[in-house]
Amino acid sequence: MKNASTAYLLTCAVLGVAGGLLLAPANWLSTVLFATVPFASVALAGLWLLPAVIALRLLQRPGAGLLVGLISGLVLVPFSGYGFSTVLTNVFWVFFAELGFLVVFYRYWTLWQHYAGAVVAGVAYPLLAWQAYDLGAFAPGPRVAFIALTLVSCLAGTAIGVGVAAALRRAGVGRSARRPSPTATPLRARP
Repeated sequence: MKNASTAYLLTCAVLGVAGGLLLAPANWLSTVLFATVPFASVALAGLWLLPAVIALRLLQRPGAGLLVGLISGLVLVPFSGYGFSTVLTNVFWVFFAELGFLVVFYRYWTLWQHYAGAVVAGVAYPLLAWQAYDLGAFAPGPRVAFIALTLVSCLAGTAIGVGVAAALRRAGVGRSARRPSPTATPLRARP
């Protein structure tokens, strides 16, 4: 992170803290739902993508989503009941938000890349959590519904994150922390 400015780090820190505070009640609600109505708990899955999507859309800098996810995980540690494994959970989720940009080596910053990461998260999570939810014990219909619910949640979380980032950008938040535009040309002094 040799080019990480103070403005960038502070913007990520603020987004991470806000993300952690958002995820604290969502974490407890998800835990209660998992214990009582496991399938319903994945309706909140998209919230774990939200802080990273906001950071990536707002700042358009490599690793911004992972840094915000790490910070929000650290903020969440004392509130979660799961200790430092919460940090790993957050980093796991934000990796998917970052994935759409990572595969093109952060050369492009398009809207569809955010949604591609959400689709991968929405499909990968049910497969990776198959055992935890005992999806093998269910008929194909409920399995498909589970994957669909996770996918819709991830897409919704991404859409909300894109909207929040647009509002923050309009308000001027993170202007000095953003990646310089590759099409911007520096002003030249007149003779």
